[in-house]
Amino acid sequence: MSLFAKHQVLEKNSILLLVGILIAVAIGGLVEIVPLFYLKSTIEKVEGVRPYTPLELAGRNIYIREGCYLCHSQMIRPMRDEIERYGHFSLAAESVYDHPFQWGSKRTGPDLARVGGKYSDEWHRDHLINPRQVVPASIMPGYPFLATTPLKDESIADDLVANAAVGVPYSPEMIENARLDVYAQVNPDGDRLDDFLARYPKAVVRNFDGNAAKVTELDALIAYLQILGTLVDFSVYDDKANLR
Repeated sequence: MSLFAKHQVLEKNSILLLVGILIAVAIGGLVEIVPLFYLKSTIEKVEGVRPYTPLELAGRNIYIREGCYLCHSQMIRPMRDEIERYGHFSLAAESVYDHPFQWGSKRTGPDLARVGGKYSDEWHRDHLINPRQVVPASIMPGYPFLATTPLKDESIADDLVANAAVGVPYSPEMIENARLDVYAQVNPDGDRLDDFLARYPKAVVRNFDGNAAKVTELDALIAYLQILGTLVDFSVYDDKANLR
């Protein structure tokens, strides 16, 4: 009996064909799934990555609330054109504390994975209030109300608690000091600065919106944007090798 004739047996018997499909799918599934049980983690830990400060987390919530993710991705793919334009390709560990992650699949505007430190606070302030002021061809809507809307800090600690419940390592001390840490981050001359930086290394501490009288939603959003892509030291990676 030829190989073709043997195959006809399966094609003519639907029950045998179904059993064969189930066996093939089962083997393929086991090959993919079983190795995962022997991995402690599928995400490589990277030095420097930390949880968001309360102010940055509040800014991230505003970013999501205003739908910024609909036009801006936060994932640089490992391709030459993306690396040359945006910087080192994104690492999974950079999003380990993002719930939900902001990778995105559409770019009406540029990718923001490495936007931290690329522009000044003044640039972000002008851009968010009136995008055409700094990018004449921009089709992005303005968000001037952020500059006049006080940041609601009553639920900041609850946000940390919620993130801690899904694995973000916020300690009881971080949660207890959440509201105070919001104001510590916008006051570089405050007496709580050292304690704040001990909890959140590499945090950017300054008045972000130019209005020292109050903490606004604009403060929070700019604080979030200015931290993106700044926590990992990519000088330890060989970018030239990645471009080959």
